[in-house]
Amino acid sequence: MNKEIINCYGCNALVENIEGQPHKYIGAIQGCWNLYGEVLAKEYGEYEYLEHIHRLTVDTYAIQHPGQPSRQSIQSVNIHLISLYAIFIKKLNGKEATKMIGEILKKEHNFEWLEPPVPNGEITVTDVLKATNKEEHEKAVKEWAENVFDCWYSKYKQIIENYAEILIN
Repeated sequence: MNKEIINCYGCNALVENIEGQPHKYIGAIQGCWNLYGEVLAKEYGEYEYLEHIHRLTVDTYAIQHPGQPSRQSIQSVNIHLISLYAIFIKKLNGKEATKMIGEILKKEHNFEWLEPPVPNGEITVTDVLKATNKEEHEKAVKEWAENVFDCWYSKYKQIIENYAEILIN
């Protein structure tokens, strides 16, 4: 039996059409969400939990799948964008970015909905899954994260910088 392949409405990757509700506010279809789970399994298992890479994976998937405007999705996109800003612009490592996110989430913020850029990255979770070893995986995740962050940053540079500078300092 042939499996139906469709585009994920979050990242536009071609993935298997599988029934299911993958996440409460992440905007992905089940087939894409399952692939993300495979990436996470590799990071936790085969690749001995690469914290700096795992932070990029989580942030990138979240902003590439922003979902629909709701308090949770708005906060998610903003927080993950700020994390990538901290890593790529402020040169924080994954552990520092994770700690920073925790501190930010302790406070109340009025984030705004950011309409996803089009395209929302040219690299997707499917490209990361092509990696055959730890080094290829690290390289693929970094390229994916940079690509997706660049799309958002070029569209929302001032907003991201304003939030980040207030929240990081």
